[in-house]
Amino acid sequence: MKKSGFIDWAEKSCYIEKSVAALDGDIKARLEEGCRKNRLKKQSKKFTYVQKTRVNEEIRNTPEVRTINDEGEMLGVLPIDEALRLAQEKQLDLVEVAPDGQPPVCRIMDYGKYLYEKRKKTKKSKTHVSTMKEIKLRPKIGQHDFDFKSKHVERFLADGDKVKATIMFRGREMDFTDRGRDLLMRLADVHKETATIERMPKLEGRNMIMILAPNKKQG
Repeated sequence: MKKSGFIDWAEKSCYIEKSVAALDGDIKARLEEGCRKNRLKKQSKKFTYVQKTRVNEEIRNTPEVRTINDEGEMLGVLPIDEALRLAQEKQLDLVEVAPDGQPPVCRIMDYGKYLYEKRKKTKKSKTHVSTMKEIKLRPKIGQHDFDFKSKHVERFLADGDKVKATIMFRGREMDFTDRGRDLLMRLADVHKETATIERMPKLEGRNMIMILAPNKKQG
């Protein structure tokens, strides 16, 4: 019996050792996975370094620069003091345009105007995606509410969006659909300088719909 007990204990001991080894392996795998995720998080937080454009006195520590004047003519390699003097004489800026050049390349220009034009071009390049906005009116709408809705239409058109104007008829109002048509045409007339009627007023069930599209000059 003692021998049997010793065997049972030995088997249990072996099982425990295997369990601990498996547990250690699992813990090690989890730790490695955690480290890998942390590395990925750190990498995702890294940002691309964008070198700042040096202007005027910021270029002073460069002994000489290859200089281009404000008309695009190459002046050759000049001492930095002379390049700065030429820029100052024309009340312009000396801007480093190729910092990796040997020597760096600088251009004489109106840097403020250059940045303004650059921002202007970037803004124009962002095309507006036209969407359909909707306003709803009732046949017996008051002047104040009409003006309020019209202001929304004006803003939508200015943003380059189309406008779906809907008149909702209830009960016996269906007997006076002409009033709804007149109301929609009145709205179109208010915005005739900025919009065209893409779809004339048309009755669909109990709703009359008209679509206004911004003029090309508003897009």
